[in-house]
Amino acid sequence: MHFIEYIKNHLSSIQTEGINWNYEDGCVMSGSILMYQVTGDKFYKDVVVKYIDSFIKEDGGIRTYHPEEYNIDSINCGKALFFLYEETGKDKYKKALDLLRSQLDSHPRTKTGNFWHKKIYPWQIWLDGLYMAQPFYMTYERKFGDQKNYADIIDQFKHVRELMFNEKSSLYYHGYDEHRAQGWADKETGLSKNHWLRAMGWYVIALIDTIDEMRMPGSPEEELLNNIFCEAVTGIMKYQDAGSKLFYQVIDRSDVQGNYLETSGSAMVAYAILKGCCLNVLEPELYAGAGEEILMALYQQKLLPSSNGFELVDICKVSGLGPGDSRDGSVAYYLSEPVVKDDHKGSGAFIMAFAWLLVWKNKQGISIRELMGGIHNGNYCFK
Repeated sequence: MHFIEYIKNHLSSIQTEGINWNYEDGCVMSGSILMYQVTGDKFYKDVVVKYIDSFIKEDGGIRTYHPEEYNIDSINCGKALFFLYEETGKDKYKKALDLLRSQLDSHPRTKTGNFWHKKIYPWQIWLDGLYMAQPFYMTYERKFGDQKNYADIIDQFKHVRELMFNEKSSLYYHGYDEHRAQGWADKETGLSKNHWLRAMGWYVIALIDTIDEMRMPGSPEEELLNNIFCEAVTGIMKYQDAGSKLFYQVIDRSDVQGNYLETSGSAMVAYAILKGCCLNVLEPELYAGAGEEILMALYQQKLLPSSNGFELVDICKVSGLGPGDSRDGSVAYYLSEPVVKDDHKGSGAFIMAFAWLLVWKNKQGISIRELMGGIHNGNYCFK
């Protein structure tokens, strides 16, 4: 199988010069960390060390990071710092963690208490932002904060469920404008118009990662997040394409010409399902097969031969809301954004999903050594 060939070639190609601190690379770092934790292959750890050390200064400063911008995306790449601090004990990683955590203390919030998506997007909640900040916030609070802000984290998810969930479609809207000032926002509800697949993907992996980091089994807080997560996954699965087993860019509008089966969001759903089954948040007998099915569909349909080996195709480059009258949240808008290959939002989610597939198979009694040996030899079929 070509999973490992693609993953290692892709990680080897990551640039560290001339790159700003960014959330996209944070997705790939998360995938590389998971692969190291699952396989023990030092290659994956070395990728993370090389990349992160190109940004982190000895005093804990982060090259190209500007806290005063109040960009919630800037938190995501910091998740790798927990891993490196535990692996090395180097103080610079803890100082960088503290720096990122300090942004959350003064980050602007809506009246409900949710973080603004960015300073340039005032009074707005985007589903994307839940993934960027909440798992980091939860991990920091568990490790260094005496859990004193757990309620704040859980309340932000609770408010998103109350404000942005569509009971009729069982999906979430991409964004919410508390002031109803944006052109894309409904003047009565403040909600954007449609359901974007990757936004749903960000949201469900935010939930399962936060649940994992909370470490409060059986508590009312964990039960609340579990219920929100299961409801969201159930909603998404209603829209799985029967033929391909993947999901459309505008998830509930398969009827629209030009809509396409999008890779990054589908990979995020696979990741969330497989991890949810490993943590017993989802019922494995109902969902594990679906998570594996989605990942294998990506492998078969979206990981294609290229002159350099393989490439992961059909990834939406970016989608957002505003500012101003641009990016209006219409179906036509979501379908107008460039479709690219090997974008880190897609490759990162693909790698993370594959790592959790290995964990799931290991829970079924297949050793990681056997799994990896079979993959390298091309004679192991996951199904």
